[in-house]
Amino acid sequence: MDIIVCVKQVPDTTDVKIDPKTGTLIREGVPSIVNPDDKHAIEEALRLKEKHGGKVTVLSMGPPQAGDALREASAMGADDMILLCDRAFAGADTWATSYTLGEAAKKIGYDLIICGREAIDGDTAQIGPQMAEHLELPQITYVRKVDVDNGKIICERALEDGYERVEANLPALLTVISDVNKPRYPSVRGIVEAYQEKEITTWTAADIQADEKCIGLDGSPTSVKKSFAPEPKGEGEILEGTTNEVCKQLVAKLMDKNVVR
Repeated sequence: MDIIVCVKQVPDTTDVKIDPKTGTLIREGVPSIVNPDDKHAIEEALRLKEKHGGKVTVLSMGPPQAGDALREASAMGADDMILLCDRAFAGADTWATSYTLGEAAKKIGYDLIICGREAIDGDTAQIGPQMAEHLELPQITYVRKVDVDNGKIICERALEDGYERVEANLPALLTVISDVNKPRYPSVRGIVEAYQEKEITTWTAADIQADEKCIGLDGSPTSVKKSFAPEPKGEGEILEGTTNEVCKQLVAKLMDKNVVR
C-alpha cells in the first residue's frame, strides 16, 4: 500500500506576526514544529505500512526550512520526503494549497492519503477535504480508528456523542484526530539516516505541471481582510476559605458582574 501523508511545519509560539500587506504569517525567525495532528497522521501511515506493507511518502509545501518537518517524519520511519518549494506557491490559501498538494499527489501515486485534522496556525480543517475534492476521492474525516480489508478502508469517525463506522473504496483520503494513536518517537538511527543519508526531493510548480492561475496568491479565491492577536485574558483569582466561604465569595463576584441574580 502506497500512502502519502501531508505534513505542515507550523510556528511553535503564540507570538505570531502577520504581514500587514498580504495578511499571511511571517515565518522567518520563528521556531517551528511538525503540526501536532500531522504526527498522528504519520504514525497511522506507519502502522498501516507495518501491517499491510508498502511505502510511506511525506509531502509538504513551504519554504526550505519546512524540510526539517519532513526529516522528523523520516526519522519516525517514513520512506520518502517531498517538498513543494517555489516562490509561485507563496501566499496560497487553503484552496490553492490543496490544489498544489493534489497535483503533487498525482505525480507521486497513492492508494491512500492521510492528513491531520487541522493545522494549529490556521484551524480551518479544510486542506484534507479540499484535496479529496480536487482528486475526486472518497473522504472520511475526524477518523479515530483505521483498518484496511479487501481493498476497502474501514474507519471509526468521531461524532459529538459517539462515533460512526464508515467504509470506502481505495484510493481514499482520511483526516485523523489525536484519538487515533500515540505517535512514536524518532529513533536515533532514524535521525541519523534522515539528516545524513536521505535526501529531500524538491519540486517546483513546473515539476508538478501546476496551472499558474491555481497556485499562490493568484490562485486563492479568499483573502485575509484583517489579522490581529486577541487581547490577553485577565489573570485568574484563587478564592480561599472553607467551602461555604468560597461559595459565598463566588456568588458575590458573579452577581457583581451580572452573571447571576
